[in-house]
Amino acid sequence: MLEIHHTLEGAAAERAARVLASFTAIVLQIAVIDIVFSLDSVFTAVGLARPDQVPIMAAAIIASIVVMMWLSGPVSAFVEEHPTVKILALAFLILVGVALIGEGLDFHIPKGYLYFAMAFSVLVEMINIRLRKLLDARRQRSGR
Repeated sequence: MLEIHHTLEGAAAERAARVLASFTAIVLQIAVIDIVFSLDSVFTAVGLARPDQVPIMAAAIIASIVVMMWLSGPVSAFVEEHPTVKILALAFLILVGVALIGEGLDFHIPKGYLYFAMAFSVLVEMINIRLRKLLDARRQRSGR
């Protein structure tokens, strides 16, 4: 959260922090995040599967981890280039969290409303990114 605040508020909001990142720590973080977000799916899949399909499920899980690690670089670069995408992602997490809490309290929100809200937000962000790119190109041509 501090990195978003620093990006949007500038250097005045920066705190002195020491960041230790090593290849092992990064791989462990990716693995833990992947496990946390897919644990319910894994339990459901293993619980519903026949024993002869467990190797197929294990291969699917390994393939998903490999794909996520392969795409993490380009996704990270895109998010770093467009900080408002971080805010949009946090808003999506809040939206999904509120929907899950609502479902737990037996308040059913039609999924179409959630999907429309997300799709509309992504569309607006895509338009903003395109507009910023065009404005930057125009400024560079005019020599500003």
